[in-house]
Amino acid sequence: MEPFVTGVVALNLNVISKLRRDANLRYVFEGEQKKREAKRKYDGKVDFADPTRLTWVRELLEGVELYTAVIWYVSLKRKIRLAYLLDRRNLNKPSYSVLFSTDINQSANEIYCFCKLRFQIKFVFHDAKQFTGLSDYQARDVKKLDFHFNASFTALNIAKLDAYRQQSSQKPFVFSMASVKRRALNDYLLDTFISKLGLLPTVIKSNPNYQNLRSYGVIAA
Repeated sequence: MEPFVTGVVALNLNVISKLRRDANLRYVFEGEQKKREAKRKYDGKVDFADPTRLTWVRELLEGVELYTAVIWYVSLKRKIRLAYLLDRRNLNKPSYSVLFSTDINQSANEIYCFCKLRFQIKFVFHDAKQFTGLSDYQARDVKKLDFHFNASFTALNIAKLDAYRQQSSQKPFVFSMASVKRRALNDYLLDTFISKLGLLPTVIKSNPNYQNLRSYGVIAA
């Protein structure tokens, strides 16, 4: 993980992620240094089961609290901003989740909000890789790769916008790129059948069952 994080930070970017429960962390010593001794860097190991040394931020939900601190991550060899979520809703078995950012000036609340969005971001990359050819290009030129990546995500965004416009405003918006491609394939096949068989398009497309054929195999959402 350290080479990845170091590479990202070298690009003037920051990493927000989730820590393992056995992550090796140290509190940063902020007390007064003794003049005749080597400077003290650390102030004990972080125990995730004991958040008393962390700074309380706010209550996210009833029984769910957010804490923070700037600590030293031994494996990454750098300071990180901690966002510690403590769930006390089950008094017999409290649980916790530990998030972090390489930007120590970032607020714990921002880290929490960004991590909530990571699944939506994951879906975007998943759809782009599986349906719009994000990972299929083999060129090595930076400009060509940049154009291809933008084209892949643009195709996905246009498909999502078109699906949003077609869906009734009375229903919550749902989107499946697999369904979009399936419906496009069905449209192509139906138009081919109409053309090859010499059928009248207006008669076929006005039939009530035509829309059912267009949606054949579409994922129900």
